[in-house]
Amino acid sequence: MNPTVGDLEGNADLVVEWTRRAAEAGAHLVAFPEMVLTGYPVEDLALRTSFVEASQRTLERTARRLAAEGLGDLPVVVGYLDRRTAGQMRLGQPAGSPLNSLAWLHDGRVAARSAKHHLPNYGVFDEFRYFVRGDRLPVVRVAGVDVATVICEDLWQDGGPVSVTHAAGAGLLLVINGSPYERSKDDVRLELAARRAREAGCTLAYVNMVGGQDELVFDGDSMIVGPDGELLARAPRFAEDLLVADLSLPDAPSDPQPAEQPVKAGDGTTITVERTVLSARPVPPYEPVPPPVAPALDDLAEVYGALVLGVRDYVRKNGFRSVICGLSGGIDSALVATIAADAVGPDNVHVVLLPSRHSSGHSVSDAEELVKRQGLHARTVPINDMVEAFERELEPTGLAAENLQARVRAVVWMGLSNQDGHLVLTTGNKSELATGYSTLYGDSAGGYGPIKDVTKSMVWALSRWRNEQAVAAGQTPPIPQEIIDKPPSAELSPGQLDTDSLPEYDVLDALLDDYVERDLGRDALIAAGHDAGLVERVIRLVDGAEYKRRQYPPGPKITPKNFGRDRRLPITNRWREPSAG
Repeated sequence: MNPTVGDLEGNADLVVEWTRRAAEAGAHLVAFPEMVLTGYPVEDLALRTSFVEASQRTLERTARRLAAEGLGDLPVVVGYLDRRTAGQMRLGQPAGSPLNSLAWLHDGRVAARSAKHHLPNYGVFDEFRYFVRGDRLPVVRVAGVDVATVICEDLWQDGGPVSVTHAAGAGLLLVINGSPYERSKDDVRLELAARRAREAGCTLAYVNMVGGQDELVFDGDSMIVGPDGELLARAPRFAEDLLVADLSLPDAPSDPQPAEQPVKAGDGTTITVERTVLSARPVPPYEPVPPPVAPALDDLAEVYGALVLGVRDYVRKNGFRSVICGLSGGIDSALVATIAADAVGPDNVHVVLLPSRHSSGHSVSDAEELVKRQGLHARTVPINDMVEAFERELEPTGLAAENLQARVRAVVWMGLSNQDGHLVLTTGNKSELATGYSTLYGDSAGGYGPIKDVTKSMVWALSRWRNEQAVAAGQTPPIPQEIIDKPPSAELSPGQLDTDSLPEYDVLDALLDDYVERDLGRDALIAAGHDAGLVERVIRLVDGAEYKRRQYPPGPKITPKNFGRDRRLPITNRWREPSAG
């Protein structure tokens, strides 16, 4: 399901609607993602008492509404934002501390609650800032099967709720998640789910969120694995979906079980198993339907899907109906325009051709050909007269003169954005952001950066892939081959090429991957085979451009370490990588 942060009533509507669909499909248990009622992540909204209370009220109303609409007999598991009460206080945890929680809804009431035990505090996550950990594991009997429920990070860490699930003898471990996308994370998730299912000794059902939230993209990829780790069912990625699976699960023990049972969790804590019975009688036998297993996506397909979803949801959830970007005839703006057309439809994409005295004729004609192929709205605004007006007053030279052209272009598309209500898409890629190869308040201006986390090498690969998909479908390739083949240029001075200032992108991107993604220092980079002179130069460029990146708009995260949420270095910083010896 694709919730929206802060839209509690809208998210509750979606929960009711998808529960109805699940009931019509014959489900005996329905599960939704982590913090689905509030959206995720809520960040500092978790610190507002009014927001926490609204989440609590929405939970109670949703339980009553499900019953009123004839769905009360169907157990529903949802994530929401709660807070610790005075009776639940622990040392150093005052009453009112926020909780990342889940609840079982049944028969018009909240039948069981618990909170996330392991709180992630790495990468894009900073849950120690907001939440206190839970110390309960609900084991709820549904149709004669004991079901344990945990939240996201509880699956990723050793010990804790998974260990307690095994000790509790549950027949199904249900995990609700808000797990954001990164390249190839689907393989990591499957291996993790299989390992944890074997450790818990039971079938594991993993339900994940889908949709874009600022820089994060959630890709779905919900799955079910058996106690031996075998994949039983899997949902598609980057789309809302109802995954229905018939499972053969062990009956719960017939002997009485304690309502509460403290268990050492193997991580230095004690977790209390809380047992609740909703329905003790097994369902009558029936002929199972083979569950679906969605096909895996190749690397470029999943990256492109993440970018399209990230753009679509940022536009839609922030109330925009259309987007605008500069179209230079280069590969970056061509890919951004294509992603936008796939995300919001070509009729909602507006592009501006902004030729200057340094623009080549083929740049204009290539841009016009792309517009024709994709059916975009286009406008040509020559900037020579505007640039010359500034030049007469300022008399800029060198870099200042080059940047002036970029800033005049930004004034044009920002003005059209204000005039017509379009969201401005920036067209810079990760290689440029890394090295500072962009103009503040020029090509870096805008509201959202679709390829902000995409290296230049990947920009070319995605463009070729998108064209190949079109050809395979019997369609005209959306990006003219001339745009893909031409040497990249900012066209801010006569005959300018990117390689005048930067090394070839395949060399640069490999170095950036080791320095930015892997955090290798100077000597380690050289030991990895990178040229020593280039290493020192690129380190200077990357470190010196931090202030530019802080002012760049958000964009969808596709790598383990994007600029912004992941990689956060001080702007004022005198640390320099030492030379060998």
